[in-house]
Amino acid sequence: MNESADTQILSLVQNPTRREEGFRLLLQKYQERLYWHIRRLVLDHEDTNDVLQNVLIKIYRNIQKFEGKAQLYTWLYRIATNESLTFLNKKKKKLAISLDEEVVGLANNLVADEYFDGAQAQIKLQQALLRLPEKQKLVFSLRYFEGLPYEEISKILEISKGGLKASYHHAVKKIEQFFKNS
Repeated sequence: MNESADTQILSLVQNPTRREEGFRLLLQKYQERLYWHIRRLVLDHEDTNDVLQNVLIKIYRNIQKFEGKAQLYTWLYRIATNESLTFLNKKKKKLAISLDEEVVGLANNLVADEYFDGAQAQIKLQQALLRLPEKQKLVFSLRYFEGLPYEEISKILEISKGGLKASYHHAVKKIEQFFKNS
């Protein structure tokens, strides 16, 4: 990560006359990465856009409160992760369907989604991820797709590094098993 760019972004958003410029720079640097982080959790393109809009609003409203205790992207990912989880929980309650029905429905949507152009292996990986418990799915996504170190994931999810490593290991084993059985 380019910390000097983050420092510049933060100094601009702290300045009332340059706040918009700073936020535009933040969007240029992080919007696509946040989209794909949310997309891996939410899966549906339209839902991802809705969650992303909520995330960007929260960031805009709260960026001046950012204390710098963590890196900027860690703070952004925590907001995106929390918003994604809130969205998924609301969706589950609203739909009131079983986990198996949700997995089948989301897997079918992946195959038919015009914005998802993954190869068959990528589709199978996403189907395997849908079957993981929420915590394992989050840890796997942040580690495998985002390439984040355990220390950063620990800050984002507020889970110990040891717990993260165990969750990642269990997720990998379950994904391997899914590929062997399908």
